Amino acid sequence: MSLGKSLFQRIDGVIIMLYIFLVAIGLLAVFSVEHRSTDVTIFMANKNYMKQFIWFGYSLGLGLLILLTDSKLFASTAILGYTIGIVVLILTIFIGVDVKGSHSWLGIGSFRFQPGEVCKIFTALALAKFLSLPETNFKTLKDRLIGVAIALGPAVIVLLQNETGLALVYFCFLLVMYREGLPNAVLVVGFSLIALVLGTLLIERKILFIVLTLLAVLIGFLFKSILRRDLTAKILLVGTWLFCILFSQLAVPMAFKHGLKQHQIDRIYSMLGKEVPVEYNKNAEEGDEHKTNSSEYNVLQSKIAIGSGGFWGKGFLNGTSTKNQFVPEQNTDFIFTAIAEQFGFIGSLVLIGIYVSLMLRIVFVAERQRSVFTRIYAYCVASILFFHFAVNISMTIGLAPVIGITLPFLSYGGSSLLSFSVLIFILVRLDADRNSMIR
Repeated sequence: MSLGKSLFQRIDGVIIMLYIFLVAIGLLAVFSVEHRSTDVTIFMANKNYMKQFIWFGYSLGLGLLILLTDSKLFASTAILGYTIGIVVLILTIFIGVDVKGSHSWLGIGSFRFQPGEVCKIFTALALAKFLSLPETNFKTLKDRLIGVAIALGPAVIVLLQNETGLALVYFCFLLVMYREGLPNAVLVVGFSLIALVLGTLLIERKILFIVLTLLAVLIGFLFKSILRRDLTAKILLVGTWLFCILFSQLAVPMAFKHGLKQHQIDRIYSMLGKEVPVEYNKNAEEGDEHKTNSSEYNVLQSKIAIGSGGFWGKGFLNGTSTKNQFVPEQNTDFIFTAIAEQFGFIGSLVLIGIYVSLMLRIVFVAERQRSVFTRIYAYCVASILFFHFAVNISMTIGLAPVIGITLPFLSYGGSSLLSFSVLIFILVRLDADRNSMIR
C-alpha cells in the first residue's frame, strides 16, 4: 500500500489537472454543438457527447493501468510496438474502411479506429529509444537518416491511405531531433523550400525565374572573392540556383497537376487568399467551375462563428452557428469555433492559455529528467500537441489549409482522445521514476 501511495505522490499533478481541464472543456463543447431544446434528457446514448464521455472513461481506465505498469516496460518494448504499428498501418491499406474519402480506418463491427493515430505513440517511443541508445551518435549522417526514417516512415504509409493531415503530424518529430542536435542547416533548408513553394504559388513563373536568377547573380557579386578561389562554392551556388529553377518551374507544377487532388489544391489557395489558377483547376476542365471554391465554405462559416462571439461571447448554448450547425464538422475539426462563439475572445484566450501551460509544463518535465529516453519522449509529446494545436486553430481562422487535424482532448473522436491520453499518461508514468537512472 505504501508503494502505491509513493507512486501516486510522485505523479505530476499539474499535467493531470490541465489534461482533465481540457477534456472537460471538450465535453462541454461537443455537448453545446449537439444539444437541442427538444432533448428530453442530457443522458442520450446516441449523442456524440455521451460517446465521448464513455471514451474519456476508457482513457482514464487505460491511464490507471499505465500508471501501475513498470516504467521500464515502455523503453524495452518500444521497437516491438513500433514494428507492430507499421504492420497494422500496412494492413490498413488493404483491409481498411473508407470514411469521408480516407482509407485510414480499421473496423471491427461498429467499432472503428485510426491506426495512424495510435502509431504516433509507438513512433514517439521508438524515436526516444533509438536516440537514447548508447551506441547512437546523432552527429553522424547514418544515425540522423535512421532517426528521420523512424519518424517519417509511418507518414509515408498514412499518405497511401489518403490521410494527408495525419501524415503531416509525423513531421513534428523533426523538432525533437532538432533539440537533440539536428543541424540548423536542416531547418534553414526546410523553411527555404516552404518559401520557394509559396513563391511559386504566389508569383508568376517567368517573374520568379528572373527573381531567382537575379538573386543568384547578386550573391555571386557579393561573394566574388570567395567564388574566384573556391570551386566548391561556385558549384554550390550554381547547383542551388539550378535546383530552385527546376523545383519552381517543373516540380511544384507537376505536383499540383498530377499529384494533389482538387480539394487539396482548393484548400491551399484558399489559405493564400487567391483563386485557383486555370491550369490547376481540374473542375474547370470538366465544366464544374462552381465547385472550385466549395472548400472555402467551412472556413468562411468558421470565421463568421468566431467573429460573432465578440469579446465576451454569446454564452453557453447560445451560439447561433453552433445551435444551427452552420459550421460543418463542428464537433471534430472545427470544435474551436464552438468555444470562440459561446465564450468569445476571452474564452478563446483562456483555452489557448491552458494549452500553452500544458506544453510548457511538459517541456519543464522534459528538462528535469535524468533519463535521456524520458526527455526525448517528453519532447515528442510536446511536439505532437503543439502541431495539432497550432494547425487546428490556424485552420479555423483561415491561416492554414483544412487538412483534418483534430484539436487535442477537445475534438470528438475515440481514437484521438485515447491516443492523446495514452501519450500523456505514459509521460506521467515515466516522470514518476525520474530519479531512477533509466537510459
